[in-house]
Amino acid sequence: MRHFTLLMVAGASCLLATANAAQAQQTIRVGWTIPAEESKYWMMRRPTEFPNLGKTYNIEWTQFQGTAPMTQALAAGALDCATQAPLSLSNGVVGGNLKAYIIAQHVFEKPGGFSVYWAVKDDSPIKSIADLKGKTVGISVIGGGTQGPFNMLLKQNGVDPAKDIKLVEVGFAVSEDALRQGRVDAVNLNQPFAARAEAKGGTRKLFSLSQAMPNIVHILEACRADFVDKNPEAVKAYVRDITSGMKKALANREETLKVVSEVLKAPVAVLDSYLLKDNDFGRDPGAAPNFPAIQKMLDIYAETGMLPKLDAGQFKHPTIVAPLE
Repeated sequence: MRHFTLLMVAGASCLLATANAAQAQQTIRVGWTIPAEESKYWMMRRPTEFPNLGKTYNIEWTQFQGTAPMTQALAAGALDCATQAPLSLSNGVVGGNLKAYIIAQHVFEKPGGFSVYWAVKDDSPIKSIADLKGKTVGISVIGGGTQGPFNMLLKQNGVDPAKDIKLVEVGFAVSEDALRQGRVDAVNLNQPFAARAEAKGGTRKLFSLSQAMPNIVHILEACRADFVDKNPEAVKAYVRDITSGMKKALANREETLKVVSEVLKAPVAVLDSYLLKDNDFGRDPGAAPNFPAIQKMLDIYAETGMLPKLDAGQFKHPTIVAPLE
């Protein structure tokens, strides 16, 4: 009987330990996309560099075409955290009752650095934004982060983005091919695809987003508020690792080139022409969100009628935000 009791106690202890371990290793469902998420790429490809990952929490990674589909997944509860653009995140708040915290920032446009741009073929008759009337124009994701300043530029040049052009979705990875093959008359290019196209020649820049909105915060990391409130320790560990990942990416460019090459399937030689150089996006060394810049973007969207007036402060958690050590 005593032996049986000891077995029962031991069994209960094992179950309790298993339950505690499961609770400790909370799984975070994370959405990601291409390009410019170096801290997350490090976490995906070099997980042993992050002591918390796989021990205090786990990640279930899911790749998406762009930020807008991830906004829908967050609003539906299918993701816990994901890459977002200020516009797509705000649309989720306004149209999908999404409540979220911005916990980190990936990249922004810095003066003199790279700005997402629309290209045409060298021999195209399109010489200005006004010439886009009646043309087929590609964009990475309709309703995504680039569409806000894109719409603004078109309107400023007498082109109604809803009526005067045929807007089609063309992922960044295939945008160059779509342009060269004539499926679109103009298309947006992002790194590393812009560098690849420029190296081949035969295309030219028509306009860039910086003409409409300088210092754009392109992509940030956001988590559902209910998930953060329920799992603060797991999310803190995640933010610490994003902070660490950004530092690793900036401190070890040679390894970052390898990591990004593995994820993007782009040659290191192409990445080396821009990645983490002056002609690339800007990155905060601690992955800290620039809430004043985000607020400025929200104000511009409100002024142009794309969004109601929003306060960026609603996205800021008092303690769970990069940088965290």
